[in-house]
Formats: sequence, C-alpha cells, structure tokens
Amino acid sequence: MKATWGTRWAAALLAVAVAAGCGTADGPARDHARSPGEPEVRVERDLPELPLDAYEFSARDYDREETATRRLTQRCMRSYGFRDFPSHWREHQDTMAETVTTAAFFTSLYGVLDLDRARRLGYGVDAKEMEAAFGKHSKGRLITQDEEQVLHGEALTEGDHKVKGRTVPEGGCYASSARRLRAGAKDEQRMIEYVMERRAALDKAVAKDARMRRALDTWADCVADKGFKRYASPEAAFRDKAWGRGGDGRTTRTRRERDTAVADIECKREHNTAGVWWLLTAEKQRRDISRHQASYDAVRADLDRVRAAVRRALGE
Repeated sequence: MKATWGTRWAAALLAVAVAAGCGTADGPARDHARSPGEPEVRVERDLPELPLDAYEFSARDYDREETATRRLTQRCMRSYGFRDFPSHWREHQDTMAETVTTAAFFTSLYGVLDLDRARRLGYGVDAKEMEAAFGKHSKGRLITQDEEQVLHGEALTEGDHKVKGRTVPEGGCYASSARRLRAGAKDEQRMIEYVMERRAALDKAVAKDARMRRALDTWADCVADKGFKRYASPEAAFRDKAWGRGGDGRTTRTRRERDTAVADIECKREHNTAGVWWLLTAEKQRRDISRHQASYDAVRADLDRVRAAVRRALGE
C-alpha cells in the first residue's frame, strides 16, 4: 500500500497525541513530595518542552512543510499540462489503514494521561479522530489516473518517463517537490535520524535509572492495590495483549480495560509518575547536548535551512 511522504511523517507526529491525549485535570490533587525542578503532571499539556525538542521539527513545522510540498506539487503538475490540478486532492488508494497502524502502537514510558479518554476508550484510539487528523491534507477533488501517474511517477512506460515531451522527475511531482524543500540540508539523514536515535538511547537510560525504577514500582503498587494487574510500567499496561488491539488501533474496550486505564492514570497523578519521567529525561538530554553540542548544532542548522525553504515556497 502506498503512503505519501507527508502522511508517513504525520503518522509519527500524531502518535503521541493519540496515545496520550490532552485530557482534563479533573479530580483532586494528591500529595507528592516533588524534587526540585519536577513539574506536577496531570495531563499532557502539563509536560514542559524537553531540551531535545529544539533540535527536531515540531508538528507545526511538519504541517507547514506538507503545505509547501503540495503548493510546489501543484505548480509542477500544472507545468505538465494539468492546468486545474488542485493544491488539495484525493487519490484512488487510501493510506489511512497504514497510517493509523503506525500511530496506534506508539506510546511512551509514562503511557496515557487523558482520564476522559480512558473512561471511554480504555487504551484504544478513536478512529474518527484519527481519520479527521490524517484527512486534513486529503480533502479535495479525486484526481484522475493520468494525473496520478505524473504525481507519483508510476505506471509510466519503462524507459520512457516523459509526458508531453517532458521527463517526469523521479518519484513524480510530489516526491520531487518534497526533495526540493530539503535540498539545502547538508546532511538530511543526520537531520532526520540523529536526534531520534539519541532520544531513543536516552529514553532507555531513563527507564534504567534507579529513581525512575522506584517511581514505576510505586505506581505499579498503587495500580495493584486498586485490584488490577501489576505492570512493569504504564507503557506495559498500554501494550497488554488482553485489550485485543486491532490494526486500526481500537481495542475491545471491556470494563476491565477501561477501569485499568483509569486506575493507571489516577496512580500517575497521585505519585506524579510523568513528572518524575520528565525531570529525569530533561536531565539526561541536557547532559547529552552538552557532550555532543557540535552534532546537535549541525542538526539545528539543517532544520533552519529547510524552514527557510518552506517560507520561500509559501511566499513568506
């Protein structure tokens, strides 16, 4: 199944929002002896930005890049004679199944924080919300088969990638436009992968930290005291196969699942589990940046080059 460049990135970005949610801060605050610098985290918006966030594209950056890619794609398509090609379009192959699966199985060590969502959906996702989020850039008229061939460079005669005497760029107009926006990056692979890899390594270090282990043990005891299974972490609770998660991210939403998800969040609020996670993560990220400052600065410079290309494409 085909997935566009922009949609694949959107899936990665939406994953956290779908799995964790924004939520509401209902219920009384519980006592917790917080360490200096440890934020009280009851819902997702209580989490401050982390140091590594400054070295990655934000959700807004990806959204703007996708908009710019589509604008350049429209110009490219019109140059091949498709004068009424829109800036927003729908294709014959639906990419929703692939993108929902990508998003549904991603969560963090602290798991979910949205109590209202837990009461309704347990550890599952709302398929309608997912469809609305991913459908943002796919509204518009259905393109023709001829347009789709040039859009993606597919189904053209082998050895002849010309339309009306002009060679179609590799991957078609869409891929060519996406490449154009990132052409100024000195090392695109480093820009995409370096911080992602460092973040993954640091997340593992946080999970092994004795302070985090104590916080997770306290959380696990709390959930067990409420009459539920004792999990190693909120992430483990989210991934429990008992919830019967399907390919679209939805679960069976049994009473047991929903009650477990609620107890999970109540215990995190009582013991500020996500706040402890943030404190330790920020600590390790700051230290890593100071140790590898040159590499991080190079990544940020490339991010700025792409942002500048996006601004130019958008006429700003």
